[in-house]
Amino acid sequence: MNAKANFPDSETVAAKLAALDEQDKAWLNLVLQNPAQDDALLDGITHFVDAAAEARLLNSLKLSRAGEWLGTNAPARLQIRLMEIGRSSQHPAYAAFREGLAKSGGLDKAWPKA
Repeated sequence: MNAKANFPDSETVAAKLAALDEQDKAWLNLVLQNPAQDDALLDGITHFVDAAAEARLLNSLKLSRAGEWLGTNAPARLQIRLMEIGRSSQHPAYAAFREGLAKSGGLDKAWPKA
């Protein structure tokens, strides 16, 4: 039996990002603050954008809002990794997510220009 369960799992993170209501934002904020959960969180974000890329209808507004919220609320240690997710594909779903990240200015806040 696996002594250490993966928490949070990627499906849970993806579901929370898809809904992104106030309870989900609070839950995600807790996960964002725990460096031990970074890999699971980033896997969930990738799962969320991948699922949106495979959907029949692309909801670019939802992806952009999720990217903007993550960029605004994620700590500096995650900003580059979030942008890496946004740049990992040329699909319009990734472009919408990347647009939201850029709009948040999180990368610039984490590493201001000299």
